[in-house]
Amino acid sequence: MSARYSRIVVEVTRSLADGRLVVLTDDPERIDHEAVWNFLSTKAYWGSWRSREVVEAQIAVSWRVASAFIDGQCVAFGRAISDGYSIAYLSDVFVVESVRGGGVGEALVRFIVDDGPGAAFRWMLHTEDAHTIYEKLGFALPDGRFMERLPTVGRPS
Repeated sequence: MSARYSRIVVEVTRSLADGRLVVLTDDPERIDHEAVWNFLSTKAYWGSWRSREVVEAQIAVSWRVASAFIDGQCVAFGRAISDGYSIAYLSDVFVVESVRGGGVGEALVRFIVDDGPGAAFRWMLHTEDAHTIYEKLGFALPDGRFMERLPTVGRPS
């Protein structure tokens, strides 16, 4: 059995608090690579060290990718890395500034984490400034059993 789940594209439309509709999809063909690259290369504190080639490779090997669209424009993106069975890491989640605070990010994370094949997984992420948002979605600071090893060579931390 492969760690990759069977590829069934999920696309849902949700209403935001302001009445706008957001389309959430995990179709890799719908990714707006320009929008993702623009944000990650210029506005993402966590990954501006990456080249476009690296970002594209990371997207290509991700276990699940998701995009959010309002009026046909990509306004949010996120991806997950997983073994496909029990554990997943949420990565590169962003929401463009013009729609922040309107529920798009929450809808995107719920879509990735709760509305897909990883709903029963243990999820992890790193964030510098969005603890409150992720706490609302069930994330918490790790207990004393969790450890990580930061990179020592090859790229900035």
